Amino acid sequence: MPTYLYRAVNTKGKTVKNKVDVANKRILIKLLKQNELTPIVITRVGAKASKTKKAKRKNMNQFQDVLKNVNNTNISRGNRELSVREKIRKYFFGLGNRITKRDIVVFTQNFFLLKKANFNNIHALSTIIGSTENPNFKGILEDILAGVEAGENMYTTMEYYDNIFPYLYINMIKVGELSGSLTKSLDQAVKYLDDSEALNKKIRKILIPNIIQFVGLLVMLIVGTLVAIPTIQNLFDELGSSDTLPAVTLWFAGVIDMLIQYWFIPTMGVLAIVGSIIFYINTPKGKYNFHYFKYKMPIFGQLIFALDFSRLLKAILLNLQNGMRIQDALEVSKSVVKNYVLLSVIETSINNVLIGSSWIEPIEKSGLASSMIVEMLKIGMQTDLTEMMDKLVEYMEIDINQIMDKIMAVLPEVVYSIVGVVLIFFVIVVLVPCIQVYMGNFLFSAYGV
Repeated sequence: MPTYLYRAVNTKGKTVKNKVDVANKRILIKLLKQNELTPIVITRVGAKASKTKKAKRKNMNQFQDVLKNVNNTNISRGNRELSVREKIRKYFFGLGNRITKRDIVVFTQNFFLLKKANFNNIHALSTIIGSTENPNFKGILEDILAGVEAGENMYTTMEYYDNIFPYLYINMIKVGELSGSLTKSLDQAVKYLDDSEALNKKIRKILIPNIIQFVGLLVMLIVGTLVAIPTIQNLFDELGSSDTLPAVTLWFAGVIDMLIQYWFIPTMGVLAIVGSIIFYINTPKGKYNFHYFKYKMPIFGQLIFALDFSRLLKAILLNLQNGMRIQDALEVSKSVVKNYVLLSVIETSINNVLIGSSWIEPIEKSGLASSMIVEMLKIGMQTDLTEMMDKLVEYMEIDINQIMDKIMAVLPEVVYSIVGVVLIFFVIVVLVPCIQVYMGNFLFSAYGV
């Protein structure tokens, strides 16, 4: 049975902390709230999961006894401040225990292979826990195992660890469990994690070197304007030369001087703009418009929609293959979608099914899906929808690969163009005056030649 250390606030505003044994974090939160305690921090301290129902009931009774005697527990009036040495030790020694994406990928791959070998969830999780080296991740898996042993689905416990498991990952597991196709859903989850990491690596490979160049050029541009340009101007003035610096150089130097003198004005302006955008995005209308922009944005918009729609089709296909009606398949599958625009399309499709209209019509009217996708869905409704959606998923995979190839071809050109513009500006503003000094032509006008 896992052991948890909790810190909570009672109705009198006092902080209460204690260590208890309970099946999982969800049950602990529920019991705390039932006893009028508001949880602040719940930390798993590690314990072996018990497989006997009798032991669980015993621990549950012990936990209720603790709550009844809550006034006798340790009352804390504040959190103890860690010393500098403790903070350093916690940071460096905790690095090796951080849960990485690689941990999740390995777990999913192993779980998929065990499920493919007809292991049940409890046996598969127990096997994986025994070979998991990361103690933090091992504790989470033990919590998931305890939930499964208590009769819960895996995704219900995963939802309490949404800072560890990605949103889409959790909902892919949810679709698999609810549709009875967890093995296939795990296969899709492995592919989703691998494809996401591969795409991120490709984009990082293009962006990071060019961002470093871009930042380096900006630093050189600003430093050169603040240091080299005044020095050159002073040299011209001391020798009495009539030569002047390029107009662009003088303009940019004036802009830099104004920004240094009145730095708080642009800073406040930027903060106000960013704050306004964040506030607007957090409103229902703003979030919808922002999600619509994601699908229509240059370069990446088409890819984002194709990935979201492909995951939706795969989830629907899983449900249809397990005998679900299209209405139920849409209802369960919509959990793999996070974009409000596509969610609204799915909700409209579900409503159309209820009133006897075509569920494909909202997808067609949205203007997001290509005509090929819409036509394949229509043909599927007239023939065999499951078979046609299987072919549509294959078509979407090919389409996604083609879109990615286009992005990988266009993105470097866009980035190089931006870096090139900054480089040209740097040459005009900083290097041209330096070349003037190197050539020494200003000396002729200084001596009246």
